[in-house]
Amino acid sequence: MQRDHTGDTHDLARRVRAFIEEVVTPHEDAHDGDIEAAGGESLRRELQGQARERGLLTPHGPRALGGLGLGMAQRAAVFEEAGRSLFGPLALNINAPDEGNVHLLEHVATDEQQRQFLAPLVRGETRSAFAMTEPSPGAGSDPAQLLTEATRDGDAWVIEGHKHFITGADGAAFHIVMARTGGAPGRAGGATMFLVPADTPGVRLVRHLGTQDRSMLGGHCEIRYESVRVGHDAVLGEVDEGFRYAQVRLGPARMTHVMRWTGAAQRAHEVAVRYAAGRRSFGSSIADQGLAQQLIADNEIDLAATRALLGEACRQLDAGERASHITSVTKTFAAEALHRVVDRAVQLCGGLGVTSDLPVARIAREIRPFRIYDGPSEVHRWSIARRAVRAHGQTSP
Repeated sequence: MQRDHTGDTHDLARRVRAFIEEVVTPHEDAHDGDIEAAGGESLRRELQGQARERGLLTPHGPRALGGLGLGMAQRAAVFEEAGRSLFGPLALNINAPDEGNVHLLEHVATDEQQRQFLAPLVRGETRSAFAMTEPSPGAGSDPAQLLTEATRDGDAWVIEGHKHFITGADGAAFHIVMARTGGAPGRAGGATMFLVPADTPGVRLVRHLGTQDRSMLGGHCEIRYESVRVGHDAVLGEVDEGFRYAQVRLGPARMTHVMRWTGAAQRAHEVAVRYAAGRRSFGSSIADQGLAQQLIADNEIDLAATRALLGEACRQLDAGERASHITSVTKTFAAEALHRVVDRAVQLCGGLGVTSDLPVARIAREIRPFRIYDGPSEVHRWSIARRAVRAHGQTSP
């Protein structure tokens, strides 16, 4: 087992579990998983301050900047424990989109960009946003439809565009903006990432989109970039290579989503099993009845299969492989399997399963969008099938 300066991964996961149960979960329970009702930014700073004191903050961040330097496989158990509370990822500074942006900046940013943007993010001093998704007919599941443009103007770039579903944008210190710098919409290539401070003139937060999930600090926002001027030093990586750099972020970020939601689904499952074991109906406990046992067993199977796929995906990512196929397979299976786990947990808890008396209803509310965020299942299946055809479609029977 790989080790870090906090001790082995098992010990770190154990300490995260204790922190989540003792400090974080009570805030979630008191406010039904609504981060704004619980205090929003002030709660983030409070929880992250306590995580910092316990040596738990930003476990995936580079050690040189104050993180714990965990690899993908090491993160799995730690992130799962954090995910047991809807506020847990925020408390440890491993929430989307900051977690993925830390990974991207560590691998792509220049030394000066890391000093200006990455270091404060790792320390929990700032938040960030990743701005790629656009209203129709712009980029969504198909990033090649990117319409936001950045054009050279002397020693600057001028960004014009319209984005939405930009998670965490309200209160973010900076945005990583994907803009077209070459080619045409519908064609691969020609995109560039820009580091844009949120207070740059022309960056306009239009509104929060009303979504069913309520645990994401900063909301899911609509943003307009109106003649936003940035210098050449704002380019993240190389010009026209933005889609390639996006893959640096997307594969690992999809897997950390799986880690966090596995923790939430595991918690819902445990709550449901305890309820079923303690609730008597028709002369025996619910857990002794065959139909309930099937729900419980199927949950155990889905959780085990999710962790097995996740382990293989993390192994490939840690080995430096692109891992596009396994991360698509894992994300698709996990998004649907974990949703099934939570849905069965609601069913096992009966009427209480749809109330705020138990956490399963809010976990069901929050986990449903995972089948859409970071690529809907249908798009991943399309990609998986295309790879299969390329690999096997021309071979002899």
